[in-house]
Amino acid sequence: MEPKLHNNPKMLEKKWLSTALNARSIGLGTETIVLAHGFGTDQSVWDKITPFLVEHYKVVLFDWPFSGTVDPTLYDPLKYSSMEAFADVLVTLMDQMDLKAITFVGHSMSGMIGCIASIARPDLFKRLILLGASPRYLNTDDYEGGFTSSDVEQFLQNMESNYDNWVIAFSLLAVDPNDEPSVNKFREFLGRMRADVAVSLAKTVFYSDYRDILEKIETPCTIIQTTSDIIVPFNVALYMQRKIKGKVTLEALEAKGHFPQMTACPQLVDVLKGVIGL
Repeated sequence: MEPKLHNNPKMLEKKWLSTALNARSIGLGTETIVLAHGFGTDQSVWDKITPFLVEHYKVVLFDWPFSGTVDPTLYDPLKYSSMEAFADVLVTLMDQMDLKAITFVGHSMSGMIGCIASIARPDLFKRLILLGASPRYLNTDDYEGGFTSSDVEQFLQNMESNYDNWVIAFSLLAVDPNDEPSVNKFREFLGRMRADVAVSLAKTVFYSDYRDILEKIETPCTIIQTTSDIIVPFNVALYMQRKIKGKVTLEALEAKGHFPQMTACPQLVDVLKGVIGL
């Protein structure tokens, strides 16, 4: 099924979107890189990466409506019940900022958001870089997403019953536990989110299935995946490499965890430099 953006005229009229999402542009380059963070974090998750990009590129950063740095009234669980809804926001933001032919770096859930947006509006995207992305998190008979249905049910139950305890436990799973500063930073990110927003978003993410759009992606794409990630098994990256229609390359990072932009910055920067030609 062809993904369609749920264009909301009211949202499209709101020219304050870039302000509401704390969007900013840094750097003096003629080409633009948009960095999109994933579940639970905000744009500061890229702080170790941006200094290596701004000398050669214009770098655009922003926070998603679920981020703890954004007015919580902007997040409507019913509205943001699909990745298409977030793709709407991305396209609207890029149109309002007059961005075209950009390199899009999407971490985690933002990877699929960027893919959906690129199918609907290919003019906006020159290149997709998918960092720790996944089209589906649940296992099926012929697909290893990394989680069983009971895993996710327990995961959500833990979030709802004691969010603070869940934050502590999840941060040690998602982030390389040997990198204590990054573990603590991720805990701070999650702690700034309202628990109900986190639960709602987790349901949207973990019950999503966008495997069928991969064959529609024509924008040149680079998949970057750590070799040890409990959230996204390496097999998922191999699956996407096989299924994506357009030109696609896969870069493996010898690193642990789901957040190499925090825990494996030198390796990730080296890969990014190779991909974007720095």
